[in-house]
Amino acid sequence: MALDNFLNDCITEEDTYKYTLPEILQTRATYTPDATAYIFLRDGDDDEERITYRELDQAARKIAYHLRLTGAAGDRALMLFPPGLEFVKALFGCFYAGVIAVPAYAPRKNRSLDRIKMLVVDSGSTLVLSNADISQAIERSFSDLDELKQMKWLIMEDITTDGNIDTGAGVLSQPGEVALLQYTSGSTGQPKGVMVTHRNIMRNCDFIRSSFGFSHQSIGVSWLPTFHDMGLVGQIFQPVFTGFTSVLMPPVTFLQKPIRWMRAFSKYRGTMGGAPNFAFDLLADSTTPEEREGLDLSSIKTIYCGAEPIRKSTFDRFADVYKAYGLTPEMLYPCYGMAETTLITSGPPALRGPVYLCVSGNALEKNRIEQVATDHPDARYLTGVGFPWLDTRVRIIDPETLIQCTDEKVGEVWVTGSSVTYGYWNNPEITTAVFQAKLNDEPDTNWLRTGDLGFYHNGELYITGRLKDVIIIHGRNYYPQDIEFHTENSHPALQSNASAAFSVDVDNEEKLVIVAEVQRSFIRDLDVNSVCDAIREQISEEFELEVYAIQLLRTASILKTSSGKIQRKACRDGFLSKTLLVVGESINESASEVTETGNEKPDITSLQAWLIAWIHIHLKIPFERIDQSKSISVYGLNSMKAVQLQQDVLTKFGVNIPPYVFFDKITVKELCERAFAKMNEIE
Repeated sequence: MALDNFLNDCITEEDTYKYTLPEILQTRATYTPDATAYIFLRDGDDDEERITYRELDQAARKIAYHLRLTGAAGDRALMLFPPGLEFVKALFGCFYAGVIAVPAYAPRKNRSLDRIKMLVVDSGSTLVLSNADISQAIERSFSDLDELKQMKWLIMEDITTDGNIDTGAGVLSQPGEVALLQYTSGSTGQPKGVMVTHRNIMRNCDFIRSSFGFSHQSIGVSWLPTFHDMGLVGQIFQPVFTGFTSVLMPPVTFLQKPIRWMRAFSKYRGTMGGAPNFAFDLLADSTTPEEREGLDLSSIKTIYCGAEPIRKSTFDRFADVYKAYGLTPEMLYPCYGMAETTLITSGPPALRGPVYLCVSGNALEKNRIEQVATDHPDARYLTGVGFPWLDTRVRIIDPETLIQCTDEKVGEVWVTGSSVTYGYWNNPEITTAVFQAKLNDEPDTNWLRTGDLGFYHNGELYITGRLKDVIIIHGRNYYPQDIEFHTENSHPALQSNASAAFSVDVDNEEKLVIVAEVQRSFIRDLDVNSVCDAIREQISEEFELEVYAIQLLRTASILKTSSGKIQRKACRDGFLSKTLLVVGESINESASEVTETGNEKPDITSLQAWLIAWIHIHLKIPFERIDQSKSISVYGLNSMKAVQLQQDVLTKFGVNIPPYVFFDKITVKELCERAFAKMNEIE
């Protein structure tokens, strides 16, 4: 009863919260100390690590004690951790010490170094929280990361073995103070640090609890990265706020075997979880009846999809594949959000299920909404993302006139409310432009300009695309996700949720370019002409558009953000700089030419050329720096990329090389020789 009274007291007064999430954790550690807060599945299956509220509170206090010894209250701490509970402990340790957390993923050799440097400089971090493995790897392998090496490091293993435990409550932050900097994905340009306050976290968690219908009996199941807002707020903060257990697994374990996510739902009787659209495609298309045998998904209440676009066809296939295991369409929960609103911006009531609107694609290109029959040749399905809750408000504004649009007219999505964050760290100019937009009828209200396009229909919010991603050709607007959808359905060789459409300037004329991944099973005998012809025919029929260039890409090579969204501008840059991993292309120039690569039986020289190209594309190493006499591991190969390389070699050449071989000081030349020898053995 005392716990319930405390929780009711701290979240009832609109946005004037008296307490913060770390105080809720301390209260749970007092009243329900032995309740399980998190379960981490190290291997995605059965290798469990559990932590109770008491254990989490004690670990956070110890970390906070060491943080306070540095005099770091109000400072920023870069958090570099592999997936696991160490990150969760360190995060609440920062909160207990009044330190602003800066979640990030650990640098990989020769990759992401510029981003890490930018995070250090932009955030002004002077501390790094990490573990011994990452610390030693950076000291040993990164000669050009002086920015990190010069900072003060707090190593989790040192903290947990020194015996110092501070039993005091620490210097807890006030609700209006910044809790963390959530850096945007930064697919292009410089990522920006979103200032998320403790009040923002409380308000957004209250929003999520209300719309999802969470209770103490809920159980979360997630593979999402915890340094990203969807995994962080939805699966780390929300369980502590509401008081339920969160089951976590490393992202790579899901990518290796998507069925693990569904098995965890079944085993732990999970009630909630979510992912971007591509994850549901994987579950529908990449699992077998044998893998799904024995599943019981009847415990699920809400399984959300928060990445754009949310496709009806994906939901339909996913629901159809898993209906035999207890999944119903009402469990599917399409929603909308972003780091700038802490996480969620709009969503439907739990167990309502998705709603769809069938509209004219031609009218949508002109920013008009015209409903059409489902069998109409110009039909486009849009998925509703619910509506705002609590004090969050969403308006649709004409981005040119700054006047509110009428219902069923597409405009820019503007948001206000206590879930909207303070702005971008150390970036007042962009903060003013993005977070402090004004409307004539509410001159004293600050509005967030999301850059997303959408409209209202019968009180439901629909998102149609990004303002900056709209393709304009011959004075007409085309939504890239529509073109991508029809591209991926034009030929069975093409991978779902793995294409990008954009325009390029050719002789002062905007022309359409499409890059699309090919499924692994089609790579070896790929008929480039057939696939490209199918794409052109489909796009011509649907949009009356000519496709200037098509590039077919190797499986799993298209550029995506950490949350799984296609990086269209980065793909465009890759196309222009010729750095995409292309297995075939077709460009409509004066003399049409189709270049096909990767289909011939290789000799040792072409095999070496293929591997060098793979290293260049996937590990981002300039060609001139690739030395065949050096170990492939020196170029930043991590476990996830090793699995990908194993699959690419297997698919392309029919040779299975275990991933551990790549880390056994084998040179690029030796690896090719071994693969070539195995190919000859097979024959």
